[in-house]
Amino acid sequence: MRFNTKYWEKITDEDFENAWLRGKEVLSKREINKKFPRNSFKIGKEHPLFETIEKLRKAYLSLGFDEVVNPLIVDESHVKRQFGKEALAILDRCFYLATLPKPNVGISNEKVKEIKKILKREDFNLEDLRRIFHAYKKGKLVGDDIIFEISKTLEVDDSIALNILDLFPEFKNLVPEPSNLTLRSHMTTGWFITLEKVIKKLPKPIKLFSIDRCFRREQGEDAKRLYTYFSASCVIADDDVGVDDGKAVAEALLRQFGFEEFKFIPDEKRSKYYIPETQTEVYVYNKRMKEWIELATFGIYSPTALSKYDIDIPVMNLGLGVERLAMTIYGYNDVRELVYPQMYNKIELSDFEIARNIKVKETPNTPVGLKIAESIIRVAEEKKDVIGPCIFKAFKGELYSKSFSVYIFEKEKTKLCGPATFNEIVVFNGNILGIPKNEEWKGVFEKSVKTGIRYIDSFAYLCGKKVENGVAEGKNGEIRIRVVESPSDINLEVDESVKNYISSSGGKIDVRGPMFISVKWEIDK
Repeated sequence: MRFNTKYWEKITDEDFENAWLRGKEVLSKREINKKFPRNSFKIGKEHPLFETIEKLRKAYLSLGFDEVVNPLIVDESHVKRQFGKEALAILDRCFYLATLPKPNVGISNEKVKEIKKILKREDFNLEDLRRIFHAYKKGKLVGDDIIFEISKTLEVDDSIALNILDLFPEFKNLVPEPSNLTLRSHMTTGWFITLEKVIKKLPKPIKLFSIDRCFRREQGEDAKRLYTYFSASCVIADDDVGVDDGKAVAEALLRQFGFEEFKFIPDEKRSKYYIPETQTEVYVYNKRMKEWIELATFGIYSPTALSKYDIDIPVMNLGLGVERLAMTIYGYNDVRELVYPQMYNKIELSDFEIARNIKVKETPNTPVGLKIAESIIRVAEEKKDVIGPCIFKAFKGELYSKSFSVYIFEKEKTKLCGPATFNEIVVFNGNILGIPKNEEWKGVFEKSVKTGIRYIDSFAYLCGKKVENGVAEGKNGEIRIRVVESPSDINLEVDESVKNYISSSGGKIDVRGPMFISVKWEIDK
Protein backbone atom coordinates (compact mmCIF):
# COMPACT_ATOMS: atom_id res chain seq x y z
CA MET A 1 0.00 0.00 0.00
CA ARG A 2 1.32 3.43 -0.96
CA PHE A 3 0.27 6.90 0.16
CA ASN A 4 -0.19 10.13 -1.72
CA THR A 5 0.12 13.62 -0.34
CA LYS A 6 -3.49 14.77 -0.65
CA TYR A 7 -4.51 13.92 2.89
CA TRP A 8 -2.55 10.72 3.53
CA GLU A 9 -5.11 8.65 1.64
CA LYS A 10 -4.13 5.21 0.39
CA ILE A 11 -3.45 4.37 -3.26
CA THR A 12 -4.00 0.68 -3.90
CA ASP A 13 -1.29 -1.55 -5.31
CA GLU A 14 -3.63 -2.22 -8.23
CA ASP A 15 -3.40 1.44 -9.21
CA PHE A 16 0.36 1.11 -9.48
CA GLU A 17 0.29 -2.27 -11.21
CA ASN A 18 -1.85 -0.75 -13.95
CA ALA A 19 0.29 2.36 -14.22
CA TRP A 20 1.52 1.35 -17.68
CA LEU A 21 -2.03 1.77 -18.96
CA ARG A 22 -2.11 5.37 -17.76
CA GLY A 23 1.30 6.55 -18.95
CA LYS A 24 4.89 6.35 -17.83
CA GLU A 25 4.33 8.25 -14.57
CA VAL A 26 1.47 8.23 -12.05
CA LEU A 27 0.72 11.58 -10.43
CA SER A 28 0.88 11.75 -6.63
CA LYS A 29 -1.48 14.79 -6.75
CA ARG A 30 1.30 16.88 -5.24
CA GLU A 31 0.98 19.44 -8.04
CA ILE A 32 -2.76 19.67 -7.49
CA ASN A 33 -2.25 20.28 -3.79
CA LYS A 34 0.20 23.10 -4.52
CA LYS A 35 -2.61 24.78 -6.42
CA PHE A 36 -5.19 24.09 -3.71
CA PRO A 37 -3.32 24.45 -0.38
CA ARG A 38 -6.48 23.87 1.72
CA ASN A 39 -6.21 20.17 0.84
CA SER A 40 -2.76 19.85 2.41
CA PHE A 41 -1.82 18.23 5.72
CA LYS A 42 -2.69 20.18 8.89
CA ILE A 43 -1.30 20.27 12.40
CA GLY A 44 -3.60 18.58 14.91
CA LYS A 45 -5.56 20.38 17.61
CA GLU A 46 -4.27 20.16 21.18
CA HIS A 47 -6.61 19.23 24.04
CA PRO A 48 -6.76 22.13 26.56
CA LEU A 49 -6.30 19.75 29.50
CA PHE A 50 -3.04 18.33 28.17
CA GLU A 51 -1.90 21.76 27.03
CA THR A 52 -2.32 22.86 30.66
CA ILE A 53 -0.41 19.78 31.86
CA GLU A 54 2.48 20.58 29.54
CA LYS A 55 2.61 24.18 30.80
CA LEU A 56 2.58 22.94 34.39
CA ARG A 57 5.46 20.57 33.67
CA LYS A 58 7.52 23.39 32.24
CA ALA A 59 6.60 25.62 35.18
CA TYR A 60 7.71 23.05 37.75
CA LEU A 61 10.91 22.31 35.86
CA SER A 62 11.71 26.02 35.69
CA LEU A 63 11.42 26.16 39.50
CA GLY A 64 14.02 23.44 39.92
CA PHE A 65 11.72 20.47 40.61
CA ASP A 66 12.59 17.02 39.27
CA GLU A 67 9.81 14.99 37.68
CA VAL A 68 8.84 11.55 39.02
CA VAL A 69 6.07 9.02 38.51
CA ASN A 70 4.40 8.03 41.78
CA PRO A 71 2.79 4.59 42.29
CA LEU A 72 -0.74 4.56 40.91
CA ILE A 73 -1.89 1.20 42.31
CA VAL A 74 -1.32 1.00 46.06
CA ASP A 75 -2.23 -1.43 48.80
CA GLU A 76 -4.85 -0.17 51.25
CA SER A 77 -2.30 -0.61 54.04
CA HIS A 78 -0.52 2.56 52.85
CA VAL A 79 -3.71 4.57 53.24
CA LYS A 80 -4.13 3.24 56.78
CA ARG A 81 -0.52 4.09 57.67
CA GLN A 82 -0.81 7.62 56.35
CA PHE A 83 -4.31 8.60 57.47
CA GLY A 84 -4.66 6.69 60.72
CA LYS A 85 -8.20 6.89 62.10
CA GLU A 86 -9.25 8.90 59.06
CA ALA A 87 -8.32 6.01 56.72
CA LEU A 88 -11.83 4.57 56.57
CA ALA A 89 -13.22 7.83 55.19
CA ILE A 90 -10.45 7.96 52.60
CA LEU A 91 -10.84 4.31 51.58
CA ASP A 92 -14.56 4.88 51.13
CA ARG A 93 -13.62 7.19 48.26
CA CYS A 94 -11.21 4.70 46.68
CA PHE A 95 -11.78 2.29 43.84
CA TYR A 96 -10.68 -1.20 44.82
CA LEU A 97 -9.29 -3.51 42.16
CA ALA A 98 -10.80 -6.93 41.58
CA THR A 99 -9.59 -9.85 39.46
CA LEU A 100 -11.15 -12.96 38.01
CA PRO A 101 -10.29 -16.17 39.87
CA LYS A 102 -8.53 -19.04 38.12
CA PRO A 103 -11.11 -21.84 37.90
CA ASN A 104 -10.27 -25.47 38.50
CA VAL A 105 -11.53 -27.04 35.27
CA GLY A 106 -12.21 -30.75 35.12
CA ILE A 107 -12.84 -32.71 31.93
CA SER A 108 -15.52 -35.34 32.50
CA ASN A 109 -16.36 -38.23 30.18
CA GLU A 110 -19.42 -36.32 29.01
CA LYS A 111 -17.21 -33.36 28.10
CA VAL A 112 -14.87 -35.69 26.19
CA LYS A 113 -17.83 -36.93 24.12
CA GLU A 114 -18.91 -33.33 23.37
CA ILE A 115 -15.37 -32.39 22.34
CA LYS A 116 -15.24 -35.35 19.93
CA LYS A 117 -18.51 -34.19 18.37
CA ILE A 118 -17.11 -30.70 17.83
CA LEU A 119 -13.86 -32.07 16.44
CA LYS A 120 -15.73 -34.66 14.34
CA ARG A 121 -13.10 -37.21 15.22
CA GLU A 122 -12.43 -39.68 17.99
CA ASP A 123 -8.76 -39.09 18.60
CA PHE A 124 -7.37 -36.01 20.35
CA ASN A 125 -4.79 -35.46 23.04
CA LEU A 126 -6.84 -35.22 26.22
CA GLU A 127 -3.81 -34.86 28.49
CA ASP A 128 -2.52 -31.86 26.56
CA LEU A 129 -5.90 -30.19 26.98
CA ARG A 130 -5.80 -30.89 30.72
CA ARG A 131 -2.31 -29.39 30.87
CA ILE A 132 -3.59 -26.19 29.25
CA PHE A 133 -6.33 -25.79 31.87
CA HIS A 134 -3.90 -26.63 34.67
CA ALA A 135 -1.38 -24.06 33.41
CA TYR A 136 -4.16 -21.44 33.37
CA LYS A 137 -5.17 -22.37 36.93
CA LYS A 138 -1.57 -21.95 38.13
CA GLY A 139 -1.19 -18.60 36.36
CA LYS A 140 1.41 -19.91 33.93
CA LEU A 141 -0.92 -19.29 31.01
CA VAL A 142 -2.84 -16.01 30.62
CA GLY A 143 -6.44 -15.91 29.43
CA ASP A 144 -5.46 -14.24 26.15
CA ASP A 145 -3.57 -17.36 25.10
CA ILE A 146 -6.07 -20.11 25.97
CA ILE A 147 -7.79 -20.19 22.58
CA PHE A 148 -4.47 -20.10 20.77
CA GLU A 149 -3.08 -22.98 22.85
CA ILE A 150 -6.22 -25.12 22.40
CA SER A 151 -6.29 -24.57 18.63
CA LYS A 152 -2.56 -25.32 18.36
CA THR A 153 -2.72 -28.43 20.54
CA LEU A 154 -5.81 -29.90 18.87
CA GLU A 155 -4.77 -28.62 15.41
CA VAL A 156 -8.06 -26.80 14.77
CA ASP A 157 -9.20 -23.30 13.88
CA ASP A 158 -9.79 -20.69 16.59
CA SER A 159 -13.56 -20.88 16.00
CA ILE A 160 -13.57 -24.58 16.90
CA ALA A 161 -11.37 -23.91 19.93
CA LEU A 162 -13.95 -21.32 21.06
CA ASN A 163 -16.73 -23.91 20.74
CA ILE A 164 -14.71 -26.30 22.90
CA LEU A 165 -14.10 -23.65 25.56
CA ASP A 166 -17.83 -22.90 25.50
CA LEU A 167 -18.46 -26.39 26.92
CA PHE A 168 -16.99 -25.36 30.28
CA PRO A 169 -19.30 -23.18 32.41
CA GLU A 170 -16.39 -22.56 34.81
CA PHE A 171 -15.19 -19.86 32.41
CA LYS A 172 -18.65 -18.32 31.89
CA ASN A 173 -19.57 -18.03 35.54
CA LEU A 174 -16.46 -16.28 36.81
CA VAL A 175 -17.15 -13.49 39.30
CA PRO A 176 -14.48 -10.87 40.09
CA GLU A 177 -12.89 -11.20 43.51
CA PRO A 178 -11.80 -8.00 45.31
CA SER A 179 -8.21 -7.43 46.33
CA ASN A 180 -6.57 -5.03 48.80
CA LEU A 181 -5.20 -2.95 45.94
CA THR A 182 -6.66 0.49 45.33
CA LEU A 183 -6.38 3.12 42.63
CA ARG A 184 -4.65 6.15 44.10
CA SER A 185 -7.24 8.70 45.25
CA HIS A 186 -4.71 11.31 46.48
CA MET A 187 -1.22 12.01 45.15
CA THR A 188 -0.12 12.08 48.80
CA THR A 189 -0.50 8.30 48.92
CA GLY A 190 2.19 8.00 46.27
CA TRP A 191 4.43 10.69 47.76
CA PHE A 192 4.94 8.81 51.04
CA ILE A 193 5.98 5.68 49.11
CA THR A 194 8.36 7.63 46.86
CA LEU A 195 9.90 9.68 49.69
CA GLU A 196 10.57 6.54 51.72
CA LYS A 197 12.79 5.28 48.89
CA VAL A 198 14.69 8.49 48.14
CA ILE A 199 14.93 10.35 51.45
CA LYS A 200 18.31 8.81 52.36
CA LYS A 201 19.68 8.84 48.82
CA LEU A 202 19.14 12.35 47.43
CA PRO A 203 20.86 15.53 48.68
CA LYS A 204 18.68 18.15 50.36
CA PRO A 205 16.59 19.99 49.50
CA ILE A 206 14.67 17.26 47.70
CA LYS A 207 12.30 18.91 45.21
CA LEU A 208 10.04 16.57 43.23
CA PHE A 209 6.84 16.96 41.21
CA SER A 210 4.39 14.60 39.54
CA ILE A 211 1.42 15.26 37.27
CA ASP A 212 -0.71 12.19 36.94
CA ARG A 213 -4.17 10.70 37.33
CA CYS A 214 -6.00 10.08 40.57
CA PHE A 215 -9.28 8.21 40.93
CA ARG A 216 -12.11 9.00 43.31
CA ARG A 217 -15.37 7.11 43.85
CA GLU A 218 -17.78 10.01 43.66
CA GLN A 219 -21.55 9.61 43.99
CA GLY A 220 -21.65 10.37 40.29
CA GLU A 221 -20.06 12.54 37.63
CA ASP A 222 -21.40 16.05 37.22
CA ALA A 223 -20.33 19.56 36.22
CA LYS A 224 -17.82 19.74 39.09
CA ARG A 225 -16.59 16.17 39.59
CA LEU A 226 -15.30 13.23 37.57
CA TYR A 227 -14.27 9.75 38.65
CA THR A 228 -10.74 10.46 37.47
CA TYR A 229 -8.78 13.69 37.49
CA PHE A 230 -5.21 14.95 37.12
CA SER A 231 -3.29 16.14 40.17
CA ALA A 232 -0.28 18.41 39.71
CA SER A 233 1.59 17.88 42.96
CA CYS A 234 5.03 18.64 44.37
CA VAL A 235 7.02 18.08 47.55
CA ILE A 236 10.00 19.83 49.13
CA ALA A 237 11.88 17.88 51.80
CA ASP A 238 14.42 19.89 53.82
CA ASP A 239 15.45 20.61 57.40
CA ASP A 240 13.76 24.02 57.62
CA VAL A 241 10.94 23.85 55.06
CA GLY A 242 7.75 25.58 56.18
CA VAL A 243 4.51 27.30 55.25
CA ASP A 244 6.32 30.21 53.60
CA ASP A 245 7.86 27.77 51.13
CA GLY A 246 4.36 26.59 50.19
CA LYS A 247 3.29 30.18 49.56
CA ALA A 248 6.38 30.88 47.50
CA VAL A 249 5.97 27.77 45.32
CA ALA A 250 2.24 28.40 44.79
CA GLU A 251 2.81 31.99 43.76
CA ALA A 252 5.81 31.23 41.52
CA LEU A 253 3.92 28.38 39.84
CA LEU A 254 0.67 30.21 39.19
CA ARG A 255 2.28 33.47 38.10
CA GLN A 256 3.43 31.56 35.03
CA PHE A 257 -0.25 31.26 34.07
CA GLY A 258 -0.82 35.02 34.25
CA PHE A 259 -2.22 35.28 37.78
CA GLU A 260 -0.96 38.25 39.78
CA GLU A 261 -3.03 38.49 42.97
CA PHE A 262 -3.04 35.75 45.64
CA LYS A 263 -4.72 35.01 48.96
CA PHE A 264 -3.70 32.25 51.39
CA ILE A 265 -6.48 31.06 53.69
CA PRO A 266 -6.28 28.33 56.35
CA ASP A 267 -8.11 25.22 55.17
CA GLU A 268 -10.92 24.20 57.52
CA LYS A 269 -10.82 20.55 56.33
CA ARG A 270 -7.57 19.90 58.25
CA SER A 271 -6.37 16.60 56.82
CA LYS A 272 -4.71 14.36 59.43
CA TYR A 273 -1.55 13.91 57.35
CA TYR A 274 -0.78 17.66 57.66
CA ILE A 275 0.52 19.43 60.78
CA PRO A 276 -2.38 21.39 62.33
CA GLU A 277 -2.59 25.02 61.17
CA THR A 278 -0.34 24.42 58.14
CA GLN A 279 -2.97 23.27 55.63
CA THR A 280 -3.58 26.30 53.42
CA GLU A 281 -5.84 27.03 50.45
CA VAL A 282 -4.43 29.13 47.61
CA TYR A 283 -6.78 31.61 45.93
CA VAL A 284 -6.06 33.63 42.79
CA TYR A 285 -7.96 36.61 41.45
CA ASN A 286 -9.47 35.87 38.07
CA LYS A 287 -9.67 39.15 36.17
CA ARG A 288 -11.97 37.76 33.52
CA MET A 289 -14.50 36.44 36.04
CA LYS A 290 -13.73 39.21 38.54
CA GLU A 291 -13.69 36.85 41.51
CA TRP A 292 -11.34 34.90 43.76
CA ILE A 293 -10.95 31.21 42.87
CA GLU A 294 -9.33 28.43 44.88
CA LEU A 295 -6.74 26.62 42.75
CA ALA A 296 -4.34 24.83 45.10
CA THR A 297 -3.77 23.52 48.62
CA PHE A 298 -0.52 23.00 50.50
CA GLY A 299 0.62 21.93 53.94
CA ILE A 300 3.47 20.41 55.96
CA TYR A 301 3.22 16.65 56.35
CA SER A 302 2.69 15.39 59.90
CA PRO A 303 5.87 14.01 61.56
CA THR A 304 3.71 11.15 62.88
CA ALA A 305 2.69 10.08 59.38
CA LEU A 306 6.23 10.61 58.05
CA SER A 307 7.78 8.53 60.83
CA LYS A 308 5.85 5.47 59.65
CA TYR A 309 7.93 5.70 56.46
CA ASP A 310 11.19 6.48 58.28
CA ILE A 311 11.19 10.07 56.97
CA ASP A 312 12.83 12.29 59.59
CA ILE A 313 12.82 15.76 57.96
CA PRO A 314 9.94 18.16 57.25
CA VAL A 315 8.09 17.84 53.93
CA MET A 316 5.96 20.51 52.26
CA ASN A 317 3.36 19.22 49.82
CA LEU A 318 1.40 21.33 47.34
CA GLY A 319 -1.24 20.03 44.98
CA LEU A 320 -3.71 21.42 42.51
CA GLY A 321 -6.35 19.92 40.26
CA VAL A 322 -5.33 20.37 36.64
CA GLU A 323 -8.95 20.37 35.45
CA ARG A 324 -9.82 23.21 37.82
CA LEU A 325 -6.88 25.26 36.58
CA ALA A 326 -7.75 24.56 32.93
CA MET A 327 -11.40 25.49 33.52
CA THR A 328 -10.26 28.81 34.98
CA ILE A 329 -7.83 29.52 32.14
CA TYR A 330 -10.17 28.57 29.28
CA GLY A 331 -13.44 29.74 30.82
CA TYR A 332 -15.28 26.43 31.28
CA ASN A 333 -18.08 26.05 33.83
CA ASP A 334 -18.56 22.30 33.35
CA VAL A 335 -15.58 19.97 33.78
CA ARG A 336 -17.21 17.44 31.47
CA GLU A 337 -17.21 19.93 28.61
CA LEU A 338 -13.51 20.54 29.20
CA VAL A 339 -12.42 16.90 29.45
CA TYR A 340 -14.90 15.29 27.04
CA PRO A 341 -15.74 17.98 24.46
CA GLN A 342 -16.59 15.31 21.88
CA MET A 343 -19.45 14.15 24.12
CA TYR A 344 -20.61 17.24 26.01
CA ASN A 345 -19.67 20.21 23.86
CA LYS A 346 -21.30 21.37 20.69
CA ILE A 347 -18.76 20.70 17.96
CA GLU A 348 -17.47 23.93 16.46
CA LEU A 349 -15.68 23.98 13.10
CA SER A 350 -13.75 27.03 12.01
CA ASP A 351 -14.05 28.33 8.46
CA PHE A 352 -10.53 27.04 7.86
CA GLU A 353 -11.50 23.53 9.03
CA ILE A 354 -14.51 23.58 6.73
CA ALA A 355 -12.43 24.83 3.80
CA ARG A 356 -9.81 22.12 4.09
CA ASN A 357 -12.56 19.49 3.82
CA ILE A 358 -13.66 20.68 0.39
CA LYS A 359 -11.77 18.63 -2.16
CA VAL A 360 -11.53 18.07 -5.90
CA LYS A 361 -13.10 14.64 -6.39
CA GLU A 362 -11.76 13.37 -9.74
CA THR A 363 -8.22 14.27 -10.82
CA PRO A 364 -5.94 13.16 -13.67
CA ASN A 365 -3.67 10.18 -13.13
CA THR A 366 -0.94 11.14 -15.59
CA PRO A 367 1.20 14.18 -16.39
CA VAL A 368 -0.58 14.37 -19.74
CA GLY A 369 -3.96 14.49 -18.01
CA LEU A 370 -2.70 17.29 -15.79
CA LYS A 371 -1.51 19.26 -18.84
CA ILE A 372 -4.92 18.79 -20.45
CA ALA A 373 -6.60 20.30 -17.39
CA GLU A 374 -4.18 23.23 -17.30
CA SER A 375 -4.71 23.85 -21.04
CA ILE A 376 -8.50 23.91 -20.65
CA ILE A 377 -8.16 26.45 -17.82
CA ARG A 378 -5.77 28.62 -19.87
CA VAL A 379 -7.96 28.69 -22.99
CA ALA A 380 -11.10 29.38 -20.93
CA GLU A 381 -9.37 32.36 -19.31
CA GLU A 382 -8.12 33.71 -22.66
CA LYS A 383 -11.29 33.18 -24.75
CA LYS A 384 -14.04 33.48 -22.12
CA ASP A 385 -15.78 36.43 -23.79
CA VAL A 386 -15.71 35.14 -27.41
CA ILE A 387 -19.25 34.83 -28.79
CA GLY A 388 -20.22 31.47 -30.27
CA PRO A 389 -20.60 29.40 -32.21
CA CYS A 390 -16.89 28.89 -31.68
CA ILE A 391 -14.34 26.16 -31.03
CA PHE A 392 -10.74 26.32 -29.75
CA LYS A 393 -8.14 23.60 -29.60
CA ALA A 394 -6.91 23.46 -26.02
CA PHE A 395 -4.48 20.55 -26.28
CA LYS A 396 -2.89 18.16 -28.74
CA GLY A 397 -0.74 15.29 -27.56
CA GLU A 398 -0.21 11.57 -27.19
CA LEU A 399 -1.25 9.12 -24.49
CA TYR A 400 -1.21 5.32 -24.46
CA SER A 401 0.39 5.44 -27.96
CA LYS A 402 -2.60 7.36 -29.34
CA SER A 403 -2.60 10.93 -30.71
CA PHE A 404 -5.59 13.06 -29.79
CA SER A 405 -6.85 16.63 -29.50
CA VAL A 406 -8.96 18.37 -26.86
CA TYR A 407 -11.33 21.25 -27.69
CA ILE A 408 -13.36 23.76 -25.72
CA PHE A 409 -16.39 24.93 -27.70
CA GLU A 410 -19.79 26.66 -27.73
CA LYS A 411 -22.55 25.88 -30.25
CA GLU A 412 -24.94 28.66 -29.37
CA LYS A 413 -24.74 32.41 -29.99
CA THR A 414 -23.43 33.19 -26.52
CA LYS A 415 -20.11 33.61 -24.72
CA LEU A 416 -17.72 30.66 -24.61
CA CYS A 417 -17.90 30.64 -20.78
CA GLY A 418 -20.96 31.34 -18.66
CA PRO A 419 -21.03 34.02 -15.92
CA ALA A 420 -20.24 31.60 -13.05
CA THR A 421 -17.29 29.84 -14.71
CA PHE A 422 -14.69 31.68 -12.66
CA ASN A 423 -16.56 31.79 -9.37
CA GLU A 424 -14.36 30.70 -6.48
CA ILE A 425 -15.24 28.43 -3.57
CA VAL A 426 -14.89 30.24 -0.24
CA VAL A 427 -16.04 29.66 3.34
CA PHE A 428 -17.62 32.59 5.16
CA ASN A 429 -19.14 32.43 8.66
CA GLY A 430 -19.74 28.69 8.40
CA ASN A 431 -21.18 28.82 4.87
CA ILE A 432 -19.69 27.34 1.70
CA LEU A 433 -20.19 29.79 -1.14
CA GLY A 434 -19.30 29.97 -4.82
CA ILE A 435 -18.85 33.65 -5.56
CA PRO A 436 -17.28 35.85 -8.26
CA LYS A 437 -14.28 37.97 -7.42
CA ASN A 438 -15.93 41.33 -8.14
CA GLU A 439 -16.86 44.55 -6.38
CA GLU A 440 -20.27 43.26 -5.29
CA TRP A 441 -18.73 40.37 -3.35
CA LYS A 442 -15.53 42.13 -2.32
CA GLY A 443 -16.45 42.37 1.38
CA VAL A 444 -17.30 38.67 1.67
CA PHE A 445 -14.32 37.62 -0.41
CA GLU A 446 -11.79 39.53 1.70
CA LYS A 447 -13.13 38.17 5.00
CA SER A 448 -13.62 34.58 3.85
CA VAL A 449 -11.30 31.58 3.85
CA LYS A 450 -10.38 30.88 0.24
CA THR A 451 -10.01 27.34 -1.06
CA GLY A 452 -8.23 28.50 -4.22
CA ILE A 453 -10.67 26.40 -6.26
CA ARG A 454 -12.72 28.00 -9.03
CA TYR A 455 -15.53 26.24 -10.90
CA ILE A 456 -13.33 26.03 -14.01
CA ASP A 457 -10.47 24.48 -12.04
CA SER A 458 -12.33 21.49 -10.62
CA PHE A 459 -14.23 21.02 -13.89
CA ALA A 460 -10.96 21.01 -15.89
CA TYR A 461 -9.47 18.31 -13.65
CA LEU A 462 -12.55 16.19 -14.26
CA CYS A 463 -12.05 16.74 -17.99
CA GLY A 464 -8.43 15.61 -17.71
CA LYS A 465 -9.55 12.39 -16.04
CA LYS A 466 -12.33 11.77 -18.58
CA VAL A 467 -9.99 12.33 -21.54
CA GLU A 468 -7.46 9.87 -20.05
CA ASN A 469 -10.14 7.21 -19.71
CA GLY A 470 -11.61 7.89 -23.16
CA VAL A 471 -8.24 7.70 -24.90
CA ALA A 472 -7.36 4.51 -23.01
CA GLU A 473 -10.60 2.96 -24.33
CA GLY A 474 -10.07 4.39 -27.83
CA LYS A 475 -13.31 6.41 -27.73
CA ASN A 476 -14.08 10.04 -28.54
CA GLY A 477 -16.32 11.94 -26.17
CA GLU A 478 -17.43 15.20 -24.67
CA ILE A 479 -18.37 16.62 -21.29
CA ARG A 480 -20.44 19.70 -20.61
CA ILE A 481 -21.85 21.62 -17.68
CA ARG A 482 -24.84 23.91 -18.02
CA VAL A 483 -26.18 25.30 -14.71
CA VAL A 484 -24.30 24.45 -11.51
CA GLU A 485 -26.57 23.57 -8.61
CA SER A 486 -24.26 21.79 -6.15
CA PRO A 487 -20.55 21.12 -5.52
CA SER A 488 -20.77 17.67 -7.13
CA ASP A 489 -21.80 19.29 -10.44
CA ILE A 490 -18.33 20.81 -10.70
CA ASN A 491 -16.37 17.80 -9.44
CA LEU A 492 -16.14 18.86 -5.79
CA GLU A 493 -16.88 16.81 -2.68
CA VAL A 494 -17.57 18.08 0.82
CA ASP A 495 -16.91 15.76 3.75
CA GLU A 496 -20.19 14.31 5.00
CA SER A 497 -19.51 15.38 8.59
CA VAL A 498 -18.95 18.96 7.41
CA LYS A 499 -22.22 18.93 5.50
CA ASN A 500 -24.00 17.69 8.61
CA TYR A 501 -22.32 20.39 10.70
CA ILE A 502 -23.32 23.17 8.31
CA SER A 503 -26.88 21.91 8.17
CA SER A 504 -27.23 21.56 11.96
CA SER A 505 -25.71 24.99 12.63
CA GLY A 506 -28.04 26.79 10.25
CA GLY A 507 -25.43 27.40 7.55
CA LYS A 508 -25.71 26.76 3.84
CA ILE A 509 -23.83 25.36 0.89
CA ASP A 510 -24.54 27.73 -1.97
CA VAL A 511 -22.54 26.68 -5.02
CA ARG A 512 -24.67 27.66 -7.96
CA GLY A 513 -24.62 29.60 -11.19
CA PRO A 514 -24.70 29.36 -15.00
CA MET A 515 -21.46 27.90 -16.34
CA PHE A 516 -22.40 26.73 -19.86
CA ILE A 517 -19.11 25.25 -20.92
CA SER A 518 -18.35 22.26 -23.15
CA VAL A 519 -15.21 20.20 -23.79
CA LYS A 520 -14.64 17.34 -26.22
CA TRP A 521 -11.77 15.11 -27.31
CA GLU A 522 -11.06 13.35 -30.60
CA ILE A 523 -8.56 10.59 -31.27
CA ASP A 524 -6.60 11.02 -34.51
CA LYS A 525 -7.36 8.38 -37.13
